[in-house]
Amino acid sequence: MTLIALPIYVPSPEAVDHALERAAAGVKLGARLIEWRCDELALHEEALPAIARLVADAAAPSIVTIRGAQEGGRFTGDDRDRFALLRSLAGTESPPRYLDLELRAWLNHPHEQAALRSQLDGGANSGASSGTSSGDGHRATGLILSAHDFESRPRDLLQKIEAMTDEPACDVIKVAWRARSLRDNLEVFDLLRERRKPTIALAMGQFGLPSRILAPKFGGLLTFAADAPESETAPGQPALTELRDRYRFGSISRTTAVYGVVGWPVEHSRSPHLHNALFHASGHDGVYLPLPIPPEYEHFKATLGAWIDCESLHFRGASITIPHKEHLIRFVRERGGEIDPLAERIGAANTLLVEEGRLRAHNTDAPAIVEALGEGMGIAPAEFAGKRVAIFGAGGIARAATGALSHCGASIVIFNRSAERGRELAAAFDGSPADGGGADGGRAAGGRAARVVFGSPGVDDDGGFDIIINATSIGMTGGPAPDASPLPGTMPLDRSVTVLDTVYTPLRTPLIELAERAGARAITGDELFLRQAAQQCALWTGTAPTLEMVRETWSQHVPEN
Repeated sequence: MTLIALPIYVPSPEAVDHALERAAAGVKLGARLIEWRCDELALHEEALPAIARLVADAAAPSIVTIRGAQEGGRFTGDDRDRFALLRSLAGTESPPRYLDLELRAWLNHPHEQAALRSQLDGGANSGASSGTSSGDGHRATGLILSAHDFESRPRDLLQKIEAMTDEPACDVIKVAWRARSLRDNLEVFDLLRERRKPTIALAMGQFGLPSRILAPKFGGLLTFAADAPESETAPGQPALTELRDRYRFGSISRTTAVYGVVGWPVEHSRSPHLHNALFHASGHDGVYLPLPIPPEYEHFKATLGAWIDCESLHFRGASITIPHKEHLIRFVRERGGEIDPLAERIGAANTLLVEEGRLRAHNTDAPAIVEALGEGMGIAPAEFAGKRVAIFGAGGIARAATGALSHCGASIVIFNRSAERGRELAAAFDGSPADGGGADGGRAAGGRAARVVFGSPGVDDDGGFDIIINATSIGMTGGPAPDASPLPGTMPLDRSVTVLDTVYTPLRTPLIELAERAGARAITGDELFLRQAAQQCALWTGTAPTLEMVRETWSQHVPEN
């Protein structure tokens, strides 16, 4: 069973009472170990009684860590004093469950190393008077030897692990380094699977979250989680409530299937909230993670390919968002997978399904756009024929909107900051790109003419639009322009216009607020998001949730934004 450890910095003896209160609250939230980070406290004259009290009065077993400055800690004193303090703590009546010491310090101080080893071994053998015996011949206080790199993967990582494995005094191996990409998590998983001693292996930073969440899947001894976002003691450390509630950490096992949302950026995505809750509601043994992959196709191909090829990971699917929806089509085609006809026609996909190594790409955006607009406007799909639609953007979601609405007979005008991308999208749907003008394209369903053009911001030759769609990241939290709207000031808005913003974080984007002030009908991004997510869930689990169920799950499990 993988435990959750709550790390708490204790800077001084005066902070002990508050630290103990935090520990008690953390145990109620699911922590099963408390790591007392005593880097600065160890520099005080009253360090020993203060730390001894932390350990004795803690609501759960303790790890005592006095981290040296060379590996990201705040202890700046003499290492010999640090060793002496750790020896004294191991000899108290209520010793800590573990002491954490860097391998670097252990190897650099053979004399101090021998004294600490003797103290720990003496506790197991004599025990009764010192209080350190566990009563079963094992040491009551175990030694964690650790190695950290806050810059990148250390070149000598495997040598360090071998040294810790071969050290008889080492009870637990701990390694942590800053991940360079999501692929670093796969090495973490390999280290855990091949362990010869209890092991803590973690990747730090924005790419390292999977290693922390999936520790139970690969047999990690523990993972660390903060009791508040500002209290993290390492980059990328999640909160206790995130692990417990969002990712259902306690239910993750060796057989749990892994899914995620792939994009750049993805840290503000609400998809993990919704899909993990839907998995729980349907009884599906799966966990859904944020998976940041930089925008270039090479990163997408290498990372997604490595995750799919890792058999023990059981990676079974992903939502694909900005800027990778077109990349998914190329990737699945190169891997010999199947692309559903709608995604093929649109040239972009937002859903990956992995079944026994076979890949399938789907587009759930397109039907969701038609459904959301149809319900918001109170019309059937056939009634989009002849509607004038302005689409801002030329990426994957713009392709879905263009493909879906032109198929229904709508007239489309594409606005995009890159003329080349806009022309490419127009050409993909048989529209002749023409600045400020239009060209009749192919025939849509039912024989209706569909027009796809590239234009400059303004109105088309008929004098206005019935529907305006933001298919860019403008207005998105964490995006390049979170406080902006894609609409130029010259574009008219009134009650005859329907505005759909595909951004759903936040729900009330600048565009939505602008539309409401002008009296236009405004459709928020969650209307699209919930519909396409329901279809994704059906593809992955084989169980199709109703829209009502998805709405209820959204309202219960997704924080307001």
